[in-house]
Amino acid sequence: MNRMTQIFQRAKAVLVDLSGTLHIEDQVIPGCHEALSKLRKSGLKVKFVTNTTKEDLHSLHQRLIRLGFEIEENEIYTSLTAARQLLESEGSRPYLMLTESAKKDFVGIDTNVPNAVVVGLSSQHFRYEAMNYALRLLLDGASLIAINKARYFKRPDGFALGPGAFAAALEYATDKKSTIVGKPEASFFLGAIKDLDCTPEECVMIGDDVRDDIDGAIKAKMEGILVQTGKYIAGDEDKISLSKDCVAQDFSNAVDMILSSR
Repeated sequence: MNRMTQIFQRAKAVLVDLSGTLHIEDQVIPGCHEALSKLRKSGLKVKFVTNTTKEDLHSLHQRLIRLGFEIEENEIYTSLTAARQLLESEGSRPYLMLTESAKKDFVGIDTNVPNAVVVGLSSQHFRYEAMNYALRLLLDGASLIAINKARYFKRPDGFALGPGAFAAALEYATDKKSTIVGKPEASFFLGAIKDLDCTPEECVMIGDDVRDDIDGAIKAKMEGILVQTGKYIAGDEDKISLSKDCVAQDFSNAVDMILSSR
């Protein structure tokens, strides 16, 4: 019995990335509906984890429903949720560099006289004036929070810059290091499984981002399966020396890899 078979046999939960793994914007990746149904019938617990910062949790859930996925809202753990939890724990007043949709997940948070800058994916804020305002807040002592530091993501028309590039620009200009709350931070993965009654060693993460999804999960003591859809680029697995046993053609193939061992 090889190592991966042993890992899949003891698994109690599967964490599933959304964008790039199950869908790309409003396009479902073929086979995902059937594979998800098969995964649920296996008895494994399932949690959906995402770094998306373009839309609030409710809007994201409604998008998934429109795409035909049978997913409950409380099954989704987002980096926006993690960011709100951090702001509340620190009593921070953020300048939210987020879309209007994403800001809905921060209703009730005091944003007057900001002492923190929160960077997500929001093209309206990646303009000189808005970046300058963030710069001045940071130079005056505000903390820098990156909801995630994704380098790029996949859209139907091709790759696009992620929020990581803009967080890095503010880091460079201010000599400040950002606090990252989404993937690949171990705290994000641990927060996602908090209500699953399992240990990290009993979890498998399926995702298309070799650094944020897979390497992050591995560093959180989970196992990871990299799917060759979404933002995947040939050779990504070599960036972290990932075994070929942990690379799947797509989500459907990843699910079959797990279930065939059980």
